[in-house]
Amino acid sequence: MIRISPIRVIGPDNEQIGVIETSEAMRLADQYGLDLVEISPDARPPVCKIMDYGKFKYEQSKKEQKSRAASKATEMKEVRLGRSVKIDPHDVQIRIDQSRRFLMAGHKVMVTQRFKGREIAHKEIGLERLKFFADSLADIAKVEQTPRWLGKQASIILAPDRPKIEAIKRKMAQEKAAKEGITEEAARAAHEAEARAAVERLEKEAAAEAEEDEEAEAPTSS
Repeated sequence: MIRISPIRVIGPDNEQIGVIETSEAMRLADQYGLDLVEISPDARPPVCKIMDYGKFKYEQSKKEQKSRAASKATEMKEVRLGRSVKIDPHDVQIRIDQSRRFLMAGHKVMVTQRFKGREIAHKEIGLERLKFFADSLADIAKVEQTPRWLGKQASIILAPDRPKIEAIKRKMAQEKAAKEGITEEAARAAHEAEARAAVERLEKEAAAEAEEDEEAEAPTSS
């Protein structure tokens, strides 16, 4: 219920109707078969628009869904290089492959190297590994944050290099389309579906690893 009068009114086609009495604006809205919606209540006079309120709410809901989806699509993923610098090269490569999938899906990746006990005296070992990690993904990622220290761990952040990733995805779609006799659009959609499934699987694996790390580091009662 709009209690203030007069109000500034915008028509259904975004035309400026002007400042009129609220009762007159409501009569106009009825003539259009639409609603009178207050869109700037703090303005003086308040600004109202003649519109389909149900359609407006639906469009707002869709925009919010897209915004949430976009936020999720670019969320940060953490990849931990074990609980100390004594990590097998094969395990490092596994984490590089995991990060590649995250980056290809549009996510940023925080790569964390932990140091255990006196290992902190040999920071260069962990820093060299982080550099190796970043160099291994330079074809699709950029270093957004150089090593940052937090206690006995150092982290870097890798961000997707979108032009490079888009070129790779386009090439993959072309190759899949030619091999399977489908359109590039269908091939691209299939790749995206596979990527989403892979990311979901990796997220579960990462969560399980993090839980194992926490359990291993938790103090034991005597």
